[in-house]
Amino acid sequence: MQQTEAITLIQKGITSALPQHWADLGCGSGTFTIALASLLPRESHVTAIDKSNQYLPALNNGIKIDFSKADFVNESIVVGPLDGILMANSFHFAANKTKLTNQLEHTFKGNPRFLIVEYDATKANPWVPYPISYQKLNHEFSLLGYRVDKLAEMPSRFGGVIYSALAFK
Repeated sequence: MQQTEAITLIQKGITSALPQHWADLGCGSGTFTIALASLLPRESHVTAIDKSNQYLPALNNGIKIDFSKADFVNESIVVGPLDGILMANSFHFAANKTKLTNQLEHTFKGNPRFLIVEYDATKANPWVPYPISYQKLNHEFSLLGYRVDKLAEMPSRFGGVIYSALAFK
């Protein structure tokens, strides 16, 4: 995915002009971490988390970026208090999304805000073991008392559609 595409998918999810602290869970090589950092106000902070070591820039346009090695699906993460959590192509690694969401709620300083980027798919494959279509995402978060807004969608280079959504209380 190109940086401009990542920005297009998540830009409507960043709405405050105040400095913020976000976590990017399952950050991979950092495409969405850098996109998020480019959208946040100066003096904001992004904690990028992945189960494999990643080498990300420490600072991007006045935004502090740090990395923490952890498997956010199977381990408790120590981060916060957060203004938001980004999960770009990583929520599909959680078999029990309700359990994960409930575990992550304690990391927020205020009302939880989850910025999700996922494939709009229902069939599992080796790369997307627990897919979550937008319809299913909306349903599951609604059961937990969240409102879900679809932000954007675009064709995926792997076929189908990739979407972004903001789930918030």
